[in-house]
Amino acid sequence: MEKIDFLATDGVILSGILYNGNERTKKVILAVHGMTSNCFKKRDDVIAKIVNESCIDYFCFNNRGSEIVKYISKEINGKKEKMLGGTAYEDVLEGYEDIVGAILKLKELGYNEIYLQGHSLGCTKIVYTYNELLEEDEKDILELIKGVILLSLVDIPMAIKVYLGDKFEDYLKIAEEKEENNSKELMPRGAFIHPISVKTFLRYAKYNKDIDFARYGRDNNLEKLNNIKVPLFMRWGNDNEMIIQKAEELVTIVSNIITNPNKDIDYVDGANHGYHEKEDVVAKDIVSFINKN
Repeated sequence: MEKIDFLATDGVILSGILYNGNERTKKVILAVHGMTSNCFKKRDDVIAKIVNESCIDYFCFNNRGSEIVKYISKEINGKKEKMLGGTAYEDVLEGYEDIVGAILKLKELGYNEIYLQGHSLGCTKIVYTYNELLEEDEKDILELIKGVILLSLVDIPMAIKVYLGDKFEDYLKIAEEKEENNSKELMPRGAFIHPISVKTFLRYAKYNKDIDFARYGRDNNLEKLNNIKVPLFMRWGNDNEMIIQKAEELVTIVSNIITNPNKDIDYVDGANHGYHEKEDVVAKDIVSFINKN
């Protein structure tokens, strides 16, 4: 294990852990965690150990949305500036800056076969980033990406509406009233599954056009997912998972829409949203996916 420090492309200072196998390799998984999480999860330890045995390195890092609330530092013109970060204050679209910064760091370290792996909100960040790279025709970066691994990609805008039910419009109105002058203020308790600022709440609940692409059962195209040209791996659990449909039904829906010829879409029986005690199953599936492609 080696601690790696690097900069996001907008200057935010980030760090993570690189798990090296016994053999030198050009292959590496770049893992992007979800809400309130970090790079120190058991899931990362287990996946890293198993993929290392197959000559695949593993890099997980704390992105600007790690934990609930924290200070992040940003280098601007040689000076460091502190600002509020963490799940409560992050803008999910800025995940692009974190992921591209991590890719460039891995390239600097000698890797040229990078597999983007996301969990939950990390999946949203990866799909958004990949599509932005396509839009910007960033061929040099896209050539490094050999596969996309999505663990529990959530339909966030719909999940919020389902979670809040009849209270959704009330909380949305509160956020809109505070938006102009108090966007950093935290929303009232109950507005979200975690403490969340007004600005971040509105990103998920209102200004969500750029991340509203996992429209399972609401969209027969899933365009942003179908834009992924490299092999695509998708998994969910079927126990306390953050999905509206049953896992087997969701797998059928998505499999029928995704046209990627190198897709591997399924669910892990008995797994919850975090894949607790099923990490080894996921890891072995990931190894098979990478070796097959």
